[in-house]
Amino acid sequence: MRTVMKVVRNEYFPAAAVLVLVVLFWTAGLFGGLSLLSRSQPPLATLTWLLFVYAVAVLSPMAGLLAAADITRRWWRKRRRGELRAAARRRFALKRSPASKG
Repeated sequence: MRTVMKVVRNEYFPAAAVLVLVVLFWTAGLFGGLSLLSRSQPPLATLTWLLFVYAVAVLSPMAGLLAAADITRRWWRKRRRGELRAAARRRFALKRSPASKG
C-alpha cells in the first residue's frame, strides 16, 4: 500500500496517467476499437458512439502533447533545481574551506 501511495503522490503521476490513457485509446483503435459499428445498433446509440469517439480522437492528441510537455517541464525544472543546489553547495564549500583564507 505504501508503494501505491508513493506512486500516486509522485509529481509525474497525473501527466503520466493521461499519456498512458491516450496511448491505450489509440492502441485499442488500431486493433478494431470501432467494432461497435459492425453490429446492428439503434441509430441513436451509433450516433452517440461516433460523437464520443470523434471527441476523444480530436482531444486525445492535444491531451497527450500537454501531458508530454508537462512531464518534460517538470523534469527540466527538477534537473535545473539540482544544478542550482549543487552550485550553491560548491560556493558554500569554497567560502568555508581553510585553503581559501591564505
